[in-house]
Amino acid sequence: MRIAVSIKLSDEERTILMRWARGRRTPARLVQRAKIILAAAAGKQNKLGCTRRTVGTWRNRFLNQRLCGLEKDAPRSGRKPSVREEKEADIIRKTTQSTPANATHWSTRTMAKEVGVSRSTVQRVWRDSGLRPHRVKTFKTSNDPDFAENLVNVVGLYLNPPEHALVLSCDEKTQI
Repeated sequence: MRIAVSIKLSDEERTILMRWARGRRTPARLVQRAKIILAAAAGKQNKLGCTRRTVGTWRNRFLNQRLCGLEKDAPRSGRKPSVREEKEADIIRKTTQSTPANATHWSTRTMAKEVGVSRSTVQRVWRDSGLRPHRVKTFKTSNDPDFAENLVNVVGLYLNPPEHALVLSCDEKTQI
């Protein structure tokens, strides 16, 4: 039988963990992790209302990374998008620079049929890009041939900014 390594906490770490464990606005996953570490530091066994594997995972993560390891989940690979990478630029280009025959704007069904992907793929691309062609009063098409590439770059900066990044934005419209 394996014996868990004992956990020693500094006063500062104990204070932070107590605040997390008792916080009413603290995310539930962080509350659980803080309670696991506090119980482990008190010398309790791995019977804390969750599986031994969960307790072991968070004990080891705390031993290796301390508080930072509890705050953030480890990155997971997930399934790679099969079609989206190939068709995303085409969907954005068609949405912003053209209209379908016999219609005023694209719907997810007409765009999916045009590009050869599922309706949900078109919905995801539009949602992630902030495109809403069904809102005719506020949606404007762009004449920029590099619009899709620029959109992906700008949205990428906002969703995953580099450390100490500064994003400046300007508009070429004279009305503003």
